[in-house]
Amino acid sequence: MSDTFSTRSQLEVGGQQYTYCSLPKLGKKFDISHLPYSMKILLENLLRHEDGGQTVGPDHIEAVARWNPKAEPDTEIAFMPARVVLQDFTGVPCVVDLAAMRDAVTKLGGNAAQINPLIPSELVIDHSVQVDVFGRPDALDLNGKIEFERNRERYSFLRWGQKAFENFKVVPPNTGIVHQVNLENLARVVMERQIDGSNWAFPDTVFGTDSHTTMINGIGVLGWGVGGIEAEAAMLGQPSSMLIPQVVGFKLTGKLPEGTTATDLVLTVTQMLRKLGVVGKFVEFYGEGLQHLPLADRATIANMAPEYGATCGIFPIDAESLTYLRLSGRSEAQINLVEAYAKAQGLWHDANSPHAQYSATLELDMGDVKPSMAGPKRPQDRVLLEDVHSNFAEALTSLTANRKSKVGCAVQEFDEEGGDQPQAKRLAAKPISKIRINDEDTELSDGSVVIAAITSCTNTSNPAVMLGAGLLARNAARIGLKAKPWVKTSLGPGSRVVTDYLEKAGVLTDLEKLGFFVVGYGCTTCIGNSGPLPEAVSAGIAENELVVASVLSGNRNFEGRVHPEVKANYLASPPLVVAYAIAGTVNIDLTTQPLGKGSDGKDVYLRDIWPSNKEIGDTIAATVGPEMFKQNYADVFKGDTRWAQIESPEGQAYAWSGDSTYIKNPPYFDGMTMQVGSISDIHGARVMGLFGDSITTDHISPAGNIKKDSPAGRFLQSRGVQPADFNSYGSRRGNDDVMVRGTFANIRIKNLMFGGEEGGNTLYYPPGSNTGEKLAIYDAAMKYKADGVPLVVLAGKEYGTGSSRDWAAKGTNLLGVKAVMAESFERIHRSNLVGMGVLPLQFHEGENAQTLGLDGSEVFDVTGLDDGKAKSATVTATKADGSKKSFTAKVLLLTPKEVEYFRNGGLLQYVLRQLAGKKAA
Repeated sequence: MSDTFSTRSQLEVGGQQYTYCSLPKLGKKFDISHLPYSMKILLENLLRHEDGGQTVGPDHIEAVARWNPKAEPDTEIAFMPARVVLQDFTGVPCVVDLAAMRDAVTKLGGNAAQINPLIPSELVIDHSVQVDVFGRPDALDLNGKIEFERNRERYSFLRWGQKAFENFKVVPPNTGIVHQVNLENLARVVMERQIDGSNWAFPDTVFGTDSHTTMINGIGVLGWGVGGIEAEAAMLGQPSSMLIPQVVGFKLTGKLPEGTTATDLVLTVTQMLRKLGVVGKFVEFYGEGLQHLPLADRATIANMAPEYGATCGIFPIDAESLTYLRLSGRSEAQINLVEAYAKAQGLWHDANSPHAQYSATLELDMGDVKPSMAGPKRPQDRVLLEDVHSNFAEALTSLTANRKSKVGCAVQEFDEEGGDQPQAKRLAAKPISKIRINDEDTELSDGSVVIAAITSCTNTSNPAVMLGAGLLARNAARIGLKAKPWVKTSLGPGSRVVTDYLEKAGVLTDLEKLGFFVVGYGCTTCIGNSGPLPEAVSAGIAENELVVASVLSGNRNFEGRVHPEVKANYLASPPLVVAYAIAGTVNIDLTTQPLGKGSDGKDVYLRDIWPSNKEIGDTIAATVGPEMFKQNYADVFKGDTRWAQIESPEGQAYAWSGDSTYIKNPPYFDGMTMQVGSISDIHGARVMGLFGDSITTDHISPAGNIKKDSPAGRFLQSRGVQPADFNSYGSRRGNDDVMVRGTFANIRIKNLMFGGEEGGNTLYYPPGSNTGEKLAIYDAAMKYKADGVPLVVLAGKEYGTGSSRDWAAKGTNLLGVKAVMAESFERIHRSNLVGMGVLPLQFHEGENAQTLGLDGSEVFDVTGLDDGKAKSATVTATKADGSKKSFTAKVLLLTPKEVEYFRNGGLLQYVLRQLAGKKAA
């Protein structure tokens, strides 16, 4: 390790000596007092990893030290996180790839033992539980049994990985959501590690294979979500190349008013930052308002950084950070180290902290925040609680555009007014489906809330909103209010600690009276693991093509994500989730209309049962304590008896089974040699998909249930798997045969080659033919692959937004796509495409497929790549009549390291050659 600027120093804490790179010492050479908190962490990371310029040189350190807040990012630096955290949906393919790399590195002349995480890597199994059973006391136990039955093979594989790999630990199922476990237990805030014989202290930084890894920013830990490919590289000691970012400062003042929650605050913040535009930027929160913002509220805001588009949304270390570390049961030695290190480094925030400079600033008086929700399709589309009913009414027009007219259906007020109404009024009549559920005759209509879920890391980490929901449930139950019978209710706490304090406060039973029984500890509804709706509800929706709604305390509500039968999805605080379960519809103004009638027959309004801020605060103080955390995390890696009973293989190399439909050796390294390739032009490519704006990774990546008649469903049946045992795409991420068949198969994706039609289809043009055949995208892609024809994707703005799903890039690669051309890309997905050897190209400002007259029937050539040296390429589209349209596009290989990855065929191939080469040397 080099030390050009002589920053090595010693820090003594509790009688222990620590070596560290002193930022104040560097401050004697450069004025770094104006640097934001997050930039100081990047600066320390560079100082500690300086290696003579091979990866980090003095020029990189100086570039950050002299950071210009207004400059456009153009300088590459290498970032090395201190640790990696994974969830099981994205973690399983990471471990699959590591196992495959052990086989591949051996074939290249290396040693399997070279493939190990070199930094702490912890996987939390939280994405596999599904809400199959709900609304009953045994829901948690039954969902757990089903989970283990469905995922035994995957869990066996992960148990092998825990034994086979060093620096790799697994938090078993039924513990909590990865981000909450990370916050409550895994985060160190300040790391300590033996390096070259010295005991070092340095900031805790983290990469996570879930975009909501940013939740950890709430406690001052810099980290963000990456694709599985980039996470694997970090685990293997490879630096992550990034451009020195701009940092947006967000000043918070005042405090939340009575009747509002952290959810209302974060939806307001999300809307403001989306409007400003912070994609690819850091966001840093500061201001006197922080003193009124508990750590849980900070974590709520940080969690939704992907929703407002930022790389991270970070808070500094301050007294509240220490309070939370103490509350969550961390040792006094660790807390003392965090405080001493932060103060020694100038990373401590208090009223006397110097004012940082930012690339741009926003300010919010939290006293102005109003009760809010977001929907019906995007988390940044905030709507005031009082306007939800009108928001849904406006959305209904487009959501019912393709609905067939149901002349014979029951309609409200239609028959009473006679049959001579104008045609427009008859078509506007509201369809109603009569159903019988739970021995009760009732009705469904547009706007009926069929899912009410307290779920997701955003809110189930926060005692204020969770206990607020419990207190509201208590007040509702006491006066006889109940959830409507058609509402699927569920409670998915962020960790077992949450259940403990709900029980201690005595409100868990009140939640259960309204149907909110604990269904599991993990991400459920927010990621599409909402489980099936009751048959009567599904039938009622289908009968009249109803546009029904979900209300969830999550962070994602994209089309087709929550449930395929639910088109309108609203994000809300946990108390509002309970309220809408009682109301049973979003066609209501909860600020002025009654929720229902109490047992005395009188109208009950939301204001009548909403708990006061003081009542919530007093309940938190009386119930939440360190003993809960210590007890629940005492044996966090041990697991329960179900986990202990799972058999798993032994040995350094994994024994792949050809019969498995869950775990398979992927084809990425087939035929690989030590010879590095070059970046070649693309010729004769066909269009696999022509898409519009905001195509998310949910649209691209296989997710949710596997349909019986889909390519993946047909494949599984050919392997003897019955539809009842399909499980979800997420659970089968370790098998590329299943996943590639589900790529671009989302039921809501719209390929503009078919106008506005939904579904994962495309046109296949046989060689020499100008007549296209409509096929499923997978089936067409395999025909093109057999023909030797490469593929391209054309898209609009914000391509690849959403979760950091590496399969959105892996599946794209395996379908034979060589380039994706879009108006703009989401940061993580662009990086993942590069990591999988798919070229990202960007239309020039003001241009897109439509302005260029492209309809997807063309044959494309991409030339002038010049082995990755070119910043732009020439694209020529040849139409069926032989006419050509040529234009230029930006080549988004943003750093020299990315060019190297691409020459190697991808990031993992690059790492393999590096490791095998070291062994050979």
